[in-house]
Amino acid sequence: MKSPARTFLFLSQVYAPDPAAVGQHLADAAEELVRRGHRVIVYTSLRGYDDPSASFPRNETRGGVDIRRVPFSSFGKSSIAVRLLGGFLFVFQVVLRAAFQKGIDAVVVSTSPPVGALGGVFLSAIHRAPLKYWVMDVNPDQTVALGRMAPSSLLVRAFELMNRTVLRRAQDVIVLDRFMALRMNRKVDVSKKMSVIPPWAAEEPSQVIDHEVNPFRRDHGLAGKVVVMYSGNHGPSNPLTTIIDAAKRITDDPRLVLLFIGGGIGKGEVDRSVSDVVRSLPYQPRGQLRYSLAAADVHLVTVGDEIPGIVHPSKVYGAMAVERPILLVGPSENHVADLLAVDDIGWHVRHGDVAGAEIVLREILATNPEELRAKGRRARKVLEATGGRTAACARVCDVLGQGLPVDGR
Repeated sequence: MKSPARTFLFLSQVYAPDPAAVGQHLADAAEELVRRGHRVIVYTSLRGYDDPSASFPRNETRGGVDIRRVPFSSFGKSSIAVRLLGGFLFVFQVVLRAAFQKGIDAVVVSTSPPVGALGGVFLSAIHRAPLKYWVMDVNPDQTVALGRMAPSSLLVRAFELMNRTVLRRAQDVIVLDRFMALRMNRKVDVSKKMSVIPPWAAEEPSQVIDHEVNPFRRDHGLAGKVVVMYSGNHGPSNPLTTIIDAAKRITDDPRLVLLFIGGGIGKGEVDRSVSDVVRSLPYQPRGQLRYSLAAADVHLVTVGDEIPGIVHPSKVYGAMAVERPILLVGPSENHVADLLAVDDIGWHVRHGDVAGAEIVLREILATNPEELRAKGRRARKVLEATGGRTAACARVCDVLGQGLPVDGR
C-alpha cells in the first residue's frame, strides 16, 4: 500500500547548488522524497557557506523541492564567532518563518549549522511533528578535538546540553559510520532509534572517462602526469602537511602532480605550496565532477588523528565511484581504513610519516597504469557491494518517512 503524501520541512544552512557535501546530500534526499510523491520545503541560507560572496535565488524550485533562502545567515568561516553568529541568525529567522507554515508532517535537520538542530526541536514542538536528525558531523566535539575550545568551557557544555536534548527529542537519528554511532551513543543511548547509513558519491557514472579523452586533463595540462588528487573541503579535520612535505621531496620525477581541488580554511597551506608538483584549483561544478574526479590516477583522503566519529570522510565515495584507488593519510582506526581492509584498493600512511608517504608516492609512480586501474575497479566493486548511491539515498528516505502519524496529529 502506497504511503500518503507528506510535507517535510528541511532546515540546513547549506543546500545545493552550494558545493558543500552536507547540502548536496540533503538535496539528493529531498528530491528523492519528491519523487516518492511528497512535498519538501527547504529553508537555507541566501549566501554560500564556504564563500559568502556567492548568492543564490531567494526562492526557487529545484528537482521539485520548494527552496526558501534567508539573508544574513552565512558570513564565512573566518572564526568560530563569525560561524556562530551566522548559525544563530539563521535559526532565529527560520523558526520565525517556518512556525506559521501549515501542514508540516516531519522536521528534518542536520548539523549545519551546529545550532540548527535546536531550531528543529522548536519547530517539531510547534508543529507537533516528528523530528528526524541526520548527523553529518559532530560539534562541539570537532572544536574540542582541534584544540579550539576546552571541554570544560561554558559554550562547550551548552552545546553538549543541546546535543543531548536533540538526541532525546528526535524520533530517528541517522549517523554516517560506526565511529560516529559510538560517539553519539556516549552522549545519549539512541541505539534503538539509530540508523548507520554512510553517504554516497555525488555521481556514479555508468562509464568512467578515460584519461585519453578526458577534457579536464587536457585543459589543465595533465597529459603524461601521474595525478594524486584531493577533491573537496580543505578543513583542519583533514591535515595535508604530511603529503605536501612528501611530494616536495620528489624532485627527480616530473610526472608527479599533487592536485588539490576545492576550498576551505585549510586551502591556504596548499596555495602557499603551489609549484610544478603541487597545484590548486577551486571547487568544480557538480556537472563536471565526472571529469575532474576521473582525471586522477589516485585519490587522496586525509583523516585527522582525533577526527574519527566526528567528521565522516565522504570524499572517498566520489573516488571509488570513478574507479580510482585511495591513498589514505590518517590513524589506524577510521572509516576509510575499514574500506581499505575489504580489498586491495589503496595505501595507508600515518600523519607525520613523511618518509613513508614519500615511499608510497614513489610506489604509485612506479606502478603499472593497468595495476592502478585494477585497484580502482576493485574500489568501485567495494562501493557497489553496499548498493551505491541509489540504495543509500533510498535508505535515508525510508528512515525519514517511517513512523509518521497516519491520521494527522
